Amino acid sequence: MSITATDVAVLDGAPAPEAPTRRARLRFLRGGKTRTGLLMLGFFVLLAVIGPWIAPYDPDAMSDQLLRPPSGDHWFGTTHTGQDVLSQILVGTRGVLIVGFVAAVIATVLSVLIGVTAGFIGGAVDEILSALANIFLVLPGLPLIIIVASFVPDTGDLLIAFAIALTSWAWGSRILRAQTLSLRRRDYVEAARATGESTWRIILFEIMPNLTAVIASGFVGTVIFAVLTEITLAFIGVADISHWNWGTVLFWAQSNQALAQGAWWWFVPAGLCIALLGTALALINFGIDEFVNPRLRTATGSSRKVKMRVGFTPVARKPLPGDHRSLNGDHRSLNGDHRKHSSKEPRP
Repeated sequence: MSITATDVAVLDGAPAPEAPTRRARLRFLRGGKTRTGLLMLGFFVLLAVIGPWIAPYDPDAMSDQLLRPPSGDHWFGTTHTGQDVLSQILVGTRGVLIVGFVAAVIATVLSVLIGVTAGFIGGAVDEILSALANIFLVLPGLPLIIIVASFVPDTGDLLIAFAIALTSWAWGSRILRAQTLSLRRRDYVEAARATGESTWRIILFEIMPNLTAVIASGFVGTVIFAVLTEITLAFIGVADISHWNWGTVLFWAQSNQALAQGAWWWFVPAGLCIALLGTALALINFGIDEFVNPRLRTATGSSRKVKMRVGFTPVARKPLPGDHRSLNGDHRSLNGDHRKHSSKEPRP
């Protein structure tokens, strides 16, 4: 009894698999972790855009309401000089995200250019670029940034972002080089070479699409690293404390012993913002990992599980009684043939 490929499914009458649709291509956005992370990140991006406009007070303005807890006038309370904490949080969101995304863009571009070029071209170019990546890989990132920020008089957000990017592209470059080495000898790449395609066209249209998920995961990881580095520099007082960000809020709270005075509202909101932003980026990174690795997929796909039964070939429809007996008969005949052949085998 012959069974066509369109009949393959579950014996108990499960419906045949549907044709691929456009929605199936957006499996990455259908995961619960990814949607949650994107919504949380979108909220912070919105605050970064409109934060300075909707801030109820000037973050530098002082008042006579000193160390007041959260109230109707000051939702997040005030500092020891009467400054509004909510306004400082809203205004400081922009600097945090600017540093995070600018550093991630620069580091991702450098890692793609150096890693993919080294892995695909090989030879002396690979040796030189790999040595360059190894040099930057062993450089201590945070101490080097602290030294740069200490010697430069005006350490703005863009300078800090560039310094972070310069010390964080090497690890992504090594990963992309390894992935490119595994892709450059695939059949479709060899076919493109045989048809006379140029090297850069092969890289852009044959190699890069297969590295998209890896590049996206590296980009998100660099954003997390850059945000935490920027906040750390502001918290220890290395960055310019006249520019508001979440690390600056924590710096002034720690310098004026907010915890000892019981002014929890001074540092808790900034800490929660850091934790929520890190959670959003981590959820997006988990979603990318689940999209790339089928073994990690949980809610990102809605594929049906096919239950295989021993001795039967799964079919799409419920078999008729005659078909079922025919299948059983074929199974018994196969077993009989197997015993017949095994009995004729020469004994040692």
